[in-house]
Amino acid sequence: MTEHLANWIYSVLPAWMNGSVAAFLVSMLPILECRGGMIVAALANVKLLEAFIICYIGNMLPIPFILLFIRKIFEFLKSHNILTRLIEKLEGKGDQNREKVMRYKQWGLLFFVAIPLPGTGGWTGALIAAMLDIDFKKSFPIIAVGVFIADLIMAIVSYGVKALFTL
Repeated sequence: MTEHLANWIYSVLPAWMNGSVAAFLVSMLPILECRGGMIVAALANVKLLEAFIICYIGNMLPIPFILLFIRKIFEFLKSHNILTRLIEKLEGKGDQNREKVMRYKQWGLLFFVAIPLPGTGGWTGALIAAMLDIDFKKSFPIIAVGVFIADLIMAIVSYGVKALFTL
C-alpha cells in the first residue's frame, strides 16, 4: 500500500516541485512517513544521503507535537463532536498495540517504530506513547532511534531495489 501511494504521489507532483521537497512532505504524512518519503526520493533521483536526512527530519518533525498535544487535541475534538469516529479509531489503534509495547517497554516501542510495516512508525509510536502516558523524555529518543532505523531500512530497500532495475 505504501509503495502504491508513494508512486501515485510522485506521478501527480507538480512539475515545479523538487524531489527533495516532495520526499520531505511525504515523510511528514501519517501512514507514509519515511517509508513513502524514501520511495518518492528514489523515484525522483534524490541522492541517497540527502534523501535519508530529508526523510528523517520530515518524519520526526510532527513527533514532539503528537507526544505533547494529541491527548488535549483529542479531548477537545471529542467534546465538540468533531471527528469523533476517527479519534476513537486512532485511540483503538493505540489500545490494540498497548500490550505489545507494555510487555517490552522501551524495546517494544523501539521495534514498533523501527519496523517499516503498515500501521507502524513514528506517528503511531508517538500516539501509543502519548496514550500510555510514557514520559516525553523517555519516548522521544526511543522514537527518534526507531525512525532512524526505519529510514535506514527504507533507504536500503528503496535505493537497493532501484539500483537492480538500472543496471
